This record gives sequence, C-alpha cells and structure tokens, in this order.
Amino acid sequence: MTPACSHVVGLVPVSPTTPKGCEECLATGGRWVHLRLCLTCGHVGCCDNSPNRHATKHFHKTQHPVIRSFEPGEDWGWCYVDQLFIEPSPA
Repeated sequence: MTPACSHVVGLVPVSPTTPKGCEECLATGGRWVHLRLCLTCGHVGCCDNSPNRHATKHFHKTQHPVIRSFEPGEDWGWCYVDQLFIEPSPA
C-alpha cells in the first residue's frame, strides 16, 4: 500500500497563473519540456527535465508542497515534502 500524503488535505481548486506556459520561461524567453501546476497558488512552472526547473525552484522559494502535471490528459501529482507520487482520484 502506498503511503498517504497529508499535504493534499484541504487543497482547493486553483486557476493557473499563466495557462500558456511556464511563468518564468515566458518572461525570459526560456523553453520547457513539460509543465507543472502548483496546487497551492496556481503557479505554472517547468518540470525538472526542463533547463530551468522552475516548478522545483517555486517549491524551494514558497514551500508550497504539491504540484500536478499541467500536461493535457495527465492528472497525476507530486508532493515535494513527502517525495510521493500522488495518483489521480478515482472517478
């Protein structure tokens, strides 16, 4: 059985701050591989396979613990604090 992440309790839906891409990459002309959405504030950042890793940098700056994929058709998440993959809720 997979351990539970307590950081998902109380999360409410958020709107993406920049629905067209990574906030920092758009501002600087950078590029990304995949996008991640902060489930605390809606920040959109690039994944760790991207050159600048803005989603992880956002976590280190804010301590917002949970992200989810912001890629079409993906709904998995990740908790930085617990280092746990968060599976989608069953429909």
